[in-house]
Amino acid sequence: MIIVAVDFGDARTGLAVCDKKELAVTEAGFVAAGSYKKALAAVGERVKELGAELLVVGNPINMDGSEGYRSAKCKAFARELSELTGIPAELYDERLTTVEAHKILSENNVRGKKRKTIVDTLSARLILEDAIKVRRNKGIEA
Repeated sequence: MIIVAVDFGDARTGLAVCDKKELAVTEAGFVAAGSYKKALAAVGERVKELGAELLVVGNPINMDGSEGYRSAKCKAFARELSELTGIPAELYDERLTTVEAHKILSENNVRGKKRKTIVDTLSARLILEDAIKVRRNKGIEA
């Protein structure tokens, strides 16, 4: 199944996609939109272009397991994106994916403007790779 991961952010929303067999995950760029509604419309258009059959939206749960303002915003975005596109959306605990993305970029000496444009798509890729591992562990077929 073609799954698209969404790392929703106020400035940029990163995207990643896998192939139908869920073997290869690639970064699919980011959407920069000035408002929530514009981001919703632009991401909705992009996930349709990618042929998404399932959306995995990162849910930034706090380290203590509680859900804060950002989590509520991501939940709303996932719900509205699903309603807009007709594609089912699942929330995925994305704790520390952005931290991991920054670590990877630092290890590869990626700095400045390039880092800003890459971190969101890399975070989406990490979310999708982990979500696919969880699907496999649960025995969910591609």
